Amino acid sequence: MSALSLEGLRMNAIQTAPNGVVGRETIFHFRQQGEHVQASYAGGRVEQGFLLGIARGPRLEFTYCQRHTDGSLDAGRSQCELRREGGRLQIVEHFEWGGGRGTNVIQELPESDGDPAR
Repeated sequence: MSALSLEGLRMNAIQTAPNGVVGRETIFHFRQQGEHVQASYAGGRVEQGFLLGIARGPRLEFTYCQRHTDGSLDAGRSQCELRREGGRLQIVEHFEWGGGRGTNVIQELPESDGDPAR
């Protein structure tokens, strides 16, 4: 497993674009095998979402689809950089979807953190 593997990580958005939908309440659950990455996510304005991508070193490219709590659907693509900040893995996501373009920062949650219901 590489130092930048997303396998088994839970993450949330710590910085969001003004036109973005994910937020601190949106929890991502990642799986990774080799360069193949997938995640499911929900919380905040996102009822359910999925992403599928490819990681190549510190770069990640993915497509995603999500259903919002208002019943609307969206899909898009992202180009990302993986980095470590303060000991935690972060994804700097540059996204494009029906609502425009923007940048989010998604960060690894400490093992004791997690779902907002806790």
